[in-house]
Amino acid sequence: MTILKFPSFSPSAKANLPSDETPSPKTHTVPGGHGHAFEVKKGTSFRIIDLHGRQIVDMMAWVLPYPSSLEHLSMAYTRYHLNGTAPPAVGDTLVTNKSEPIFKLTHDDCHTHDMTFMACNPAFYAEKGVPDHRSCAENIAEAMRPWGMSSYLQAASVDPFNIFQNTPDMTLKDLGCSRAGDFVEFEVLKDAVVGVSSCPYDVDGFGGGKATDIAVMTGLKP
Repeated sequence: MTILKFPSFSPSAKANLPSDETPSPKTHTVPGGHGHAFEVKKGTSFRIIDLHGRQIVDMMAWVLPYPSSLEHLSMAYTRYHLNGTAPPAVGDTLVTNKSEPIFKLTHDDCHTHDMTFMACNPAFYAEKGVPDHRSCAENIAEAMRPWGMSSYLQAASVDPFNIFQNTPDMTLKDLGCSRAGDFVEFEVLKDAVVGVSSCPYDVDGFGGGKATDIAVMTGLKP
């Protein structure tokens, strides 16, 4: 009788087995006025959802590995590639400061966004007499801390894509256009870490006067 011998197997051997590297879909709720950061893989999609309506979302992104990669999502380069048109339309790509595509807009319920305003920061609120107010720059820097970001000034140096922000030609509109459940979806063209902030700016009734929750869905198939 022939005795068959099988190689021993240990849990560590799993790393050598072929696997589906596509992450499973996940949903994360970001409290109103706070931030969140997450990694996305090339070939997947992610979604930013306004859960209650009229909520602005500041979005920044850095190409991995961060912080050794100096490449990031750039509104200036994106405006140039779109011939100055704003906001991008479905099918358009957002590009980096290396002039390379990082995300492709594949779905947009709102069609109203901003690519010109900076992220609000502590000095901005101090000038308005509310020095302890939360800010988008701080929110994103706080969320990016596990990746090595140590100061809100690192976030403030990158102009955000202001999703759902109704500010045509640099004019401030008190009320946004997004409705509850509206979302934008992006196909990922470069591995990146994304920082988002449910914008806390509520001065003079802006954004309905109260920051509300948003949701982020990752690991979606394009």
